[in-house]
Amino acid sequence: MPSITYPGADPAFEAAVRERLDAVERVLAEAARGDSAYVTDVAGHLLAAGGKRFRPMLVVLASQLYGGADPDRVEKAAIVVELTHVASLYHDDVMDEADRRRGVASANRLYGNEVAILVGDYLFARASSTVAKLGPEYVELQADTFARLVQGQIAETRGPEPGEDPLGHYLAVIADKTGSLIAASAMFGGMVAEAPADVVQALALFGEEIGVVFQLSDDLLDIASDTSGKTPGTDLREGVPTLPTLMLLAGDDPADARLRDLVSRPLADDAEVAEALAGLRAHPVMAAARAEIERRAAVARQHLAPLPEGPAKAALRALADTVVERSA
Repeated sequence: MPSITYPGADPAFEAAVRERLDAVERVLAEAARGDSAYVTDVAGHLLAAGGKRFRPMLVVLASQLYGGADPDRVEKAAIVVELTHVASLYHDDVMDEADRRRGVASANRLYGNEVAILVGDYLFARASSTVAKLGPEYVELQADTFARLVQGQIAETRGPEPGEDPLGHYLAVIADKTGSLIAASAMFGGMVAEAPADVVQALALFGEEIGVVFQLSDDLLDIASDTSGKTPGTDLREGVPTLPTLMLLAGDDPADARLRDLVSRPLADDAEVAEALAGLRAHPVMAAARAEIERRAAVARQHLAPLPEGPAKAALRALADTVVERSA
């Protein structure tokens, strides 16, 4: 779970947020329960493996902007976004033919593609039945967000159109696949807090931008970190485009020809993975990618301006800092 501790943080506020997040964690598994032990086991597989719970965190933080938000509605909103996120992971792992997720065997590997897809659908259904209890405006937001998630996956699967800028295409994909649900999370928090429309819109803009920053920081971690819990070079092995590799491919320096060749294709050879990692870590493109992440995080923080001053706004600002620090 992301840290909510930062310099000058209000201990009482931190305790209240932690209590709400702990409550969400307790009811998540129950929300995914099926009519049979088998469905319950498969649906709870990734939930039990943990995860960052970044989206519920945003719901809870935004819900505290005005104080007094109904805890039951906060929990339901947090459950909706996390179940939607986890459901999309079941589908993603089938699409990517993944073997592992969150440090455990992926559901598609354990139970097969068909079951993984169907359980992903089941979790979407559970999210939908929960969001219906919050009201039609929440249902509409979840449906619109789900549509963006699917369109982002389609765009990623198809790839850039002829003549389309690959980096621009990639940024649009992650805005749809990652930014949209993180934006919805922040909006849900504001909505259950009965925030004014301009504040909810500011939360949407903040969430979308910080969602993109969140994914871009993962891009750098795949190359730069040996301590993130993720095997370095996973994206390189799979030929997955990321911010630094796309920035490199956009260049034409002859000295980078070998490195551009390596990052332009999946790498099955461990020696080539090691060569690509060493080359990227020593290349100025990493600093350029970090600068872009910091620029986008600054934009995200600017979107917080309409929010009322207080510990919730300070925590959202600190969360943006934490996301950037992950890539440092």
